[in-house]
Amino acid sequence: MAGGAAAAGRSVTSRALGVLDAFDTDHPRLTLSEVATRSGTPLTTTHRLLGELVEWGALVRRPDGRYEIGRKLWDLGLLAPVQLELRQVAAPFLLDVHTATRDTVHLAVREGLRALYVERISGRESVPVVSTVGSRLPLHATGVGKVLLACAPDEVVERALQELTRETRYTVVDPRAITRELGDVRRRGWSRTTEEMSLGTASVAVPVTVDRSAGPVVVAALGIVVPTHRRDLTRLAPVLQVAARGIGRALARTVEFH
Repeated sequence: MAGGAAAAGRSVTSRALGVLDAFDTDHPRLTLSEVATRSGTPLTTTHRLLGELVEWGALVRRPDGRYEIGRKLWDLGLLAPVQLELRQVAAPFLLDVHTATRDTVHLAVREGLRALYVERISGRESVPVVSTVGSRLPLHATGVGKVLLACAPDEVVERALQELTRETRYTVVDPRAITRELGDVRRRGWSRTTEEMSLGTASVAVPVTVDRSAGPVVVAALGIVVPTHRRDLTRLAPVLQVAARGIGRALARTVEFH
């Protein structure tokens, strides 16, 4: 449980931080009572703090009454050195891919069992792309997510296989099929999806790898989304791989990613 029992004399700031700390990867959306329980804060105090945090933009109240992290915290998070540096380093390479293909290009990192989209350039064709900067989408249903899952620790893969949600009628939710697919991703170095996250779209993604003293580490995934009628998906993989290698080399020269 995040937070803990409320302690006498807690400041308003510590209580507010406790409320925010109630949210995590496994609990991205919470009701008022769930926030109070997980943060160890009295219900009336929790209600007041939630109202203030929603007004400031740190939280958002959904139509179903549950709360989730708001855009304001995401915007602040982008100023963190690693995230900021990743976006700044990757930006020209994303632009190169977009210029060459005119398709939607995005960059994502793994956050628990979700692919967190940290950058995106929209394509020329109107396709129903659900990813936006700040989106957190299931690893098993997205191109970048499958790359990140294929490179994740075994315990993360095991957890993901137990939580396969059906996003569209084409989403692969058979653990054995996903396991085989992840093996293919590791073998060939890129992933492919067709209408698994949103109808009418297909995607290709590759890992962004940084060479460290202990060995190569996958720090992000670079992907491209196109309409399903396109027949050149496999041609896009080498384009992405060239850009991903450039991002990886640039990151390797920075202190934060050593």
